[in-house]
Amino acid sequence: MGKPKRKTAGAGALAALPLYVFALVFVLGPLIYMVALSFMTRAEAWGVVPEATLKNYADIFQPVYLETFWESIKLAVVSTLLVIAIGYPFGYFMAKLTAKWKKRTMLLLMIPFWTSSLIRLYGWIIIFRAGGVFDSCLMALHITEEPLKMLYTYPAVVVGMAYALAPFMIFAVYSSAEKLDFSLVEAARDLGATPWQAFRTVSFKLTLPGLLSGVVLTFVPSMGLFFIADILGGNKVVLVGNLIQEQLMKAHNWPFAAALSVALLALTTLILFLYRKLSGASDLEGLV
Repeated sequence: MGKPKRKTAGAGALAALPLYVFALVFVLGPLIYMVALSFMTRAEAWGVVPEATLKNYADIFQPVYLETFWESIKLAVVSTLLVIAIGYPFGYFMAKLTAKWKKRTMLLLMIPFWTSSLIRLYGWIIIFRAGGVFDSCLMALHITEEPLKMLYTYPAVVVGMAYALAPFMIFAVYSSAEKLDFSLVEAARDLGATPWQAFRTVSFKLTLPGLLSGVVLTFVPSMGLFFIADILGGNKVVLVGNLIQEQLMKAHNWPFAAALSVALLALTTLILFLYRKLSGASDLEGLV
């Protein structure tokens, strides 16, 4: 009786071997190399010198680099709040649509993923540039009398971030709201709860895991999407991703770029840890 189980376990381990090899070569290997590189010394001309040092991490605490981290976090928070304001209601009410309209709406959300993100961002340049579509609409409505300078500003970068990341929030909330039993909301209304009370005590609590997943899927990438800041911010908004790219491509300071990457990875890990704590707490509240 034991031999078939051993054969099954051996077949399962053999089937999972490619996954382990892939994770080792393309995930764990680069991470180990990046951490090791962050402790090395930059060569005077090119490359690195295998001399251990903590200078790369000490340089991160210089005011200019700390300011970059702070600006990245602030932009991530603002972008995430905007994405929540757009994505949560969209995903929630999308779950209430009929099956036919769910498929149509999902198709409309998936279409942008079939187009290059750079092309879509250049479309926002046409909208935000002086005398563009945005200015034309405002002047046609007599809201403004002259073109605004929206392009290469902080709000333009925030809009670009929200546009790129909103689908992730929508799908996360939708997957959670679709499993929601709306009869529970109706029961709360029958027991005398107002629409807001029914939403806050039933709908919001049951869809909170989806909201938290969407926050992680939007907050974490928004700190590293440097190409959005480059295209819509015109180098006026500098993120940690921009700083890492500059150290790699221009300054050729690979150890410091690796140290910045490790610091960003540590910050991301902290966010994921908080997410697991909050999602676990929300699950316990749901059980209670």
